[in-house]
Amino acid sequence: MAILAFISVITIILGPQWWVKWVIRRHQKEIEGMPGTGGELAVHLLEQLKIDDVKVEITEQGDHYDPATRIVGLSESNYNGRSLTAIAIAAHEVGHAIQHKQNMPLFTWRGRLVKLAIGSEKVGVMALMAVPFVGGLMRIPHPVVALLAIGIGSLLVGVLVHLVTLPVEWDASFNKALPLITAGQYVAEDEVAAIQQILRAAALTYVAATLASILNMWRWLAILRR
Repeated sequence: MAILAFISVITIILGPQWWVKWVIRRHQKEIEGMPGTGGELAVHLLEQLKIDDVKVEITEQGDHYDPATRIVGLSESNYNGRSLTAIAIAAHEVGHAIQHKQNMPLFTWRGRLVKLAIGSEKVGVMALMAVPFVGGLMRIPHPVVALLAIGIGSLLVGVLVHLVTLPVEWDASFNKALPLITAGQYVAEDEVAAIQQILRAAALTYVAATLASILNMWRWLAILRR
């Protein structure tokens, strides 16, 4: 029973992340006759929407939109690819540029919170790494308890931030990207269902990251209990 329970928990936690990666890979096949690449579509959509201050570039940091530099960053495979994944992801990131232009309040807060989460997670990891050393040097438990509280609390901040991003990601996929793709008829009618699946995966990327963060927190607790 314990093994089954463990497998179930791991599946629940890592399942979304596996599914997101599977969907992205499944639709990365190049399609003959696709009129343009993901990068070309992103540029076209920005021009069509008259968002003149946003550029589209290849990035090694993963597909994203950076409101500070006003850059839609696409991986090489999505920038130069002529696949359904490239089209959907490009439109999704343009969706974030639209949110920025519209001054969507939750999008603005998301940017601030993500920066907080990144710093918070770094502090949390450093605090947890310091626990064994502090515990070995000092006999009183208070500093160890304080470091544990800081470490776990900092990781939880990252988890909460990822949950807050879900409405923003969902809006970028289904209120921004999907209408643009369908209205422009950039894909065949029988490919729209696949586009919706990819957009759903793009929206749930941060949820998958949230669950992975929870697993990471459990891993740290397991290490510290030894």
